[in-house]
Amino acid sequence: MLWDIFCKVIDNHGDIGVCWRLSAQLARTGEQVRLWVDDARALTWMAPAGEPGVTVLAWSAQAAGEPGDVVIEAFGCDPEPQFQAALAAASRQRPTQPPWINLEYLTAERFAQRSHLLPSPVLSGAAAGLTKHFFYPGFVAGTGGLLREPDLARRQAGFDRAGWLRGHGIAADPDLRVVSLFCYEPAALGHLLRQLAAGPGRTALLVTAGRAADAVRRCLDERERAQPGWLAASKLAVHWLPLLSQDDFDHLLWSCDLNFVRGEDSLVRALWAGRAFVWQLYPQDDGAHHAKLAAFLDWLEAPPSWRAFHEFWNGGTAQATPLALPDWAAAARAARERLLEQADLARQLRAFVQERRRAG
Repeated sequence: MLWDIFCKVIDNHGDIGVCWRLSAQLARTGEQVRLWVDDARALTWMAPAGEPGVTVLAWSAQAAGEPGDVVIEAFGCDPEPQFQAALAAASRQRPTQPPWINLEYLTAERFAQRSHLLPSPVLSGAAAGLTKHFFYPGFVAGTGGLLREPDLARRQAGFDRAGWLRGHGIAADPDLRVVSLFCYEPAALGHLLRQLAAGPGRTALLVTAGRAADAVRRCLDERERAQPGWLAASKLAVHWLPLLSQDDFDHLLWSCDLNFVRGEDSLVRALWAGRAFVWQLYPQDDGAHHAKLAAFLDWLEAPPSWRAFHEFWNGGTAQATPLALPDWAAAARAARERLLEQADLARQLRAFVQERRRAG
C-alpha cells in the first residue's frame, strides 16, 4: 500500500523522529511511504542514508498530491484543505474511504486506552463526511504499543560498547560512570552538574548537540565565573557530541549507565535500551505534564528514589535524591520485558488498516 504520513516539526528530535522511524519501519515491510513534512532539515543528520521506499515531500506540495491508500496525520497536524478535498473525492470513487488515522501523543494516562481506535467524524471543511480514527501509542494492552524494529534486540546484543566510547574519546574503565544528557532547559540542570562533579566516583557526561549543549554551557559558564577552575578540579568530565543519526543515538543510550532523555521518541529508545534513565517531559504552562509523568511512573513501577528524581528533574519538587542506578536499571529492565509482550506500533497499525479496508 501507499501510505501518506503528515508531520509538522515542533521539536525536530520528537515529532519528525517518530514519523521517520514509523515511515522507515513500514517501508522495511514492503510498504511505500510518502512523508509530508514542513521542515525536513533534521533528516540530513537524523537519517542521512534515507530509506528505500520512503519519499520525503514538502508540506507545500500537497496541492498536487493524489491520496494514497492510507493517511496518517501525526499529533493532530491536519493535512492542507487541498489534500483533504482530494481525499474526499478519492473516497467517492473508491469502494471504501482510505483509512485516515490521527496518530496521537504517547501517554500512560488511562484515557489512551479509552480513546484508542475511536472514530472521529469530520463535520466540516473539505473532508466533511469522512471519518478519522484515533490511534494511541501506549505501554499497556488496549493501546497501539511502541515503535520497535524486529532486529532491535539482535543489534543491541552485538553492539561494541567499548569501541563506540573509544570513538568518542572515552577509554574503557569499569570505575567510570557514563551519563548521556538530552534535555530541554531544566531548572535542576545546575544541581545535576554539581552533583556529578562532587563524586564520589568519576563521571563522563556525554552532552547532545543543540538545546542540551547550550543549556550546559550556560550553567558551566555561570559556575566558572563564581568559582574559577572548579570543573577541572572536579570528578566530572564533559564530552560534547555532534548531531547523531537515529542509529547512533541508540548506540549512545546503549553505551551509558544513565540516560537523560526528553520528549517522546528518545523515551521509547531509552526504554528499549534497558538502562537507568530520567525522562524530561515537554513542560506545559498548565502543568499537565505533571499528571502525565505521574501516570508514567505508576506504570513504570518506579522505586521511590527514581520517582523522586523524576519529579525533581521535571520541576515538581525542590530536592534531588541520590542516583540509585542499580535499582533504577533493574526496574527499567523489568519494564522492557513487559513491553516486549506487546505487538509493536507499526504492526498494530498495519493490522488496523487491513481490518478497516476489509470492513469497508
